[in-house]
Order: sequence, then structure tokens, then C-alpha cells
Amino acid sequence: MQDLLWYQYALIGLIFCWSGFVRSSLGFGGAVLALPFLLLVLDEPLVFLPLVAVHLLIFSSWIAWRGHRQIQQAGNSGDSNIDWRYLKRALAIMIVPKLIGVVGLLTLPAELMTAVIFVIVIVYGASYALNRPFRSRSKTVDVVLLALGGYVSGASLIGAPLIVAVFASHVAKHQLRDTLFVLWFILVVIKMVSFIIAGVDLQLEHHLWLLPCAMVGHVLGERVHQALLGARSEVFFRVLGVVLVAVSLVGLATSVG
Repeated sequence: MQDLLWYQYALIGLIFCWSGFVRSSLGFGGAVLALPFLLLVLDEPLVFLPLVAVHLLIFSSWIAWRGHRQIQQAGNSGDSNIDWRYLKRALAIMIVPKLIGVVGLLTLPAELMTAVIFVIVIVYGASYALNRPFRSRSKTVDVVLLALGGYVSGASLIGAPLIVAVFASHVAKHQLRDTLFVLWFILVVIKMVSFIIAGVDLQLEHHLWLLPCAMVGHVLGERVHQALLGARSEVFFRVLGVVLVAVSLVGLATSVG
């Protein structure tokens, strides 16, 4: 990123602002909705993935900890902003596929795997958008979706839509975002370790100006998140479904393009 033109730096800053907005308002989608646009500015994924990963580590831990402190200050010591029980169950399913994705043991061509996953998420998200949410009568479907989400997260950091589609069915609305942030933190730590081992440039110098950009989007997204929490439950999940479809369409168009 050393030899870009001024307008390219400006576009990157705006995209990271957008990424921060999406991440804090919904708890997911910051990477998937930002990467396609970042790659239009500079077609080098390994330049941006470490930047997105570090931002996710910072903001996810900050938001989850702040949610915990707010509950403590309100005197609700028995409550939690994180569904630890379901988080542990999901991690037990996802950890092995996550590690497989990290080490690159691909069982199918990456383009095909990504396309199939985004198609599944489009169907799942559409059911929420139409207020006809999908409810699996067996745990098998959820296990498959979480495993695929862990695999794609390990390979590219874009497994969020698939994972969210499952978590939204099992985690209470007021716990969903912060539970997802703890999950993202754990998954991204694994990814960052792989970057360091592989000797990938973490672009640390560019965090000095991109973190403030993401912060602006983060603050705006916080206000939207509070508005969503105050809305009726069906409105919240319809918004969630629409965003799932939008994220997946962007990802699908990128993968086949």
C-alpha cells in the first residue's frame, strides 16, 4: 500500500468506515461487505485481510467487554451479554473445520465451495426477510452449517453469514451481537497466528490512520444497533435476513466474477 494514489487511500478509508459501521450495528458482515470493494482498489487480499483481522480483534473485544460492564453497573449480576453455553457448543463443532481451513487442506475448489455456501445463506437469509424463518427439526443441518462456516472462516475470514444464520436461531436477540463478537475474536486469533507463522505483512503502519476511520463507522453503527434492539422482534430479524442476503449476493458475485 505504499505506492497508491491519494484517491485510492481516500477510498480505502471510506471502505473501512463502512466496515466499522456494519460490524458494530449488526455484529457481522464487516469483512464480507468490505473486502469486495477493497479488492477493487487494490487486488491483493493479503494486504487487507490482516488489517480487517486486527480491527475485528480490537472492536470485538471492546464491545463485548463494555456490554459486560454495563450489565454489572446495572446490578444484573445474574445476567450476561454473552450466551456462553451455545458459544462453547458451536466452537466444539467449528474448531476442527476452522483449523483445516487455516492450513489450506481444501477438499473442493475454493470458488465452488464459496459459491455453494453463499447460495445456502441467501436461502436462509431470505426466510428471515420474508418473516418465515427456517427452523431445522434436527441438529444435523446446524452442525453442517457451523462446520462449513468454520472452514470458510479459516480459509478466508468470510464465514460470518453462514455462522450468523445458525446463531440467530439459538441465541437471544439481546445477546446475539456480543456473543458473535466473542466468537469472531477467538476465530480471528487463530487466523492471526497463521498469518504470523506464514510471515504475512500485518500492515501495522496503516493502522495509525485506518483505525480512526473504522472508529467513525463504529460510533454510527452503535446508534443503529440500539435502534434495532428497540424495534419489534420481527423487524429485527427481517433486517437481519435482508443483510444476510445482501452480504451473500456480494460474496457470490465476487466469487463467480
